[in-house]
Amino acid sequence: MTSTLRPASANEAVKRPGRWLALSVLVLAVLLVAVDATVLGLATPYISEDLSPSGTQLLWIGDVYSFVIAGLLVSMGSLGDRIGRKRILLIGATAFGAVSVLNAYATTPEMLILARALLGVAGATLMPATLALIRNLFHDPRERSLAIGIWGATASAGTAVGPIAGGFLLEHFWWGSVFLINLPVMAVLVLVGIKLLPESKNASPGPWDLLSVLLSLIGMIAVVYAVKEAATHGLGAEAVAAGLLGAAALHGFVRRQLTLPAPLLDMRLFRNRGFSGAVLADLLTILGMSGLVFFLSQYLQLVQGRRPFEAGLAELPAALGAVAAGLVAGRAARRYSVRAVVAGGLAAVGLALGALTLIGQHTGYPLLGTALLVVGVGAGFSFTVTADVILASVPKEQAGAASAVSETAYELGAALGIALLGSIVTGVYKGFTAPAGTPEAAHESLGGAVEVAAGRPAGTSDALLEAARQSFVDGLTLASGVGATVLLAAAAAAWFLLRGQKLEDTTPA
Repeated sequence: MTSTLRPASANEAVKRPGRWLALSVLVLAVLLVAVDATVLGLATPYISEDLSPSGTQLLWIGDVYSFVIAGLLVSMGSLGDRIGRKRILLIGATAFGAVSVLNAYATTPEMLILARALLGVAGATLMPATLALIRNLFHDPRERSLAIGIWGATASAGTAVGPIAGGFLLEHFWWGSVFLINLPVMAVLVLVGIKLLPESKNASPGPWDLLSVLLSLIGMIAVVYAVKEAATHGLGAEAVAAGLLGAAALHGFVRRQLTLPAPLLDMRLFRNRGFSGAVLADLLTILGMSGLVFFLSQYLQLVQGRRPFEAGLAELPAALGAVAAGLVAGRAARRYSVRAVVAGGLAAVGLALGALTLIGQHTGYPLLGTALLVVGVGAGFSFTVTADVILASVPKEQAGAASAVSETAYELGAALGIALLGSIVTGVYKGFTAPAGTPEAAHESLGGAVEVAAGRPAGTSDALLEAARQSFVDGLTLASGVGATVLLAAAAAAWFLLRGQKLEDTTPA
């Protein structure tokens, strides 16, 4: 049965003047988040050397941001619907810049983990607000598709700018400098946003239910923590207890939303097959990709010996592919179909990840570059169209909450992906056979092994590095295979769930 997205009303057909200038401010917020997410991977070897985190702490540094942001996105999206999306965006951007300074000057692994968590609190305000404001700025469906394409292309461009700028900074300054590049972007966003962005919010929002906020936060963090613990240490008592706590909290959250007259999240949105299918596609896509992305920078630097700036350039094809695909994705979905574009994009990513199971320590760049380009193109098509489907499926008054669901799927997928696929890489890596007398720190992370090897005799050092690098590559190829399987399953699910789904083509008079 063909699903029909909610049409815009006649008064929505009016095109707001200055909307494209306002969009330029919104994409700065997207750039802020994208750059921050990508520079961390490049900085990881330097963080390992300077702060000496354990393997578990290194994973927490990588995924605590996603844990916190996943737990707060729905609450912050709903808060923006209530107090104003412009207001919460500007507050969040200011906080994001301030907390970036705390990240830059962290002196212990624990302090950096805390700083990343606080960055997640600030980041939870940004992405839902930008998409919700796009929904309220652009009422013409074709213009909105282009705006979402630009929004997604900017995020992809940020994934290119992040590694290149980060690589340059890492070659000239200390690792904390990669977090300080957020500050000028944040300053421009706030100063220009005050002038250009229109305020929008739900005219009859109802109260912001703090108990729902708490249940959402506890539920999301506990569930993701349980998955992480089970993947790392097996299904022990701690993982089971966290999982049960999270499930109970999320169950309570859903029941409470169904009874509140003005819920934080209208659960009836999930009755729309297109909405649910798009959210599921986003979650599985990021889950399958994120673990690989987190460890790829380490592979390029610590296994293949590339300098940080060179490693950043090596990751450029993925961003270029995503930018190009994002800008034409809406047009392609209207010409062919939503499910063909989304499922085809996911299948392409899955096949590219499958190709990465063939890499070794000395794999040439043509295979890596081609695979990354295909990953970028596939993801660009999929994410742009699913964002369009999600936004068009809801009344504009609920745009913040709906956008938050989309972003929650993204962040939850990132957290689960790093926890599951990252744990696969770490688990395989720890099992390598090292020369006698090698400290345990070499088994904690590849960065630790490189640091240990630097202080040992040449023969022992070479043997240690060869064993450690090969074990890391073995873990990376296994994680790539699992990621490929997840992406191909996501493509099949999208093909069925998005059957008959269409993007709006014209605005009714």
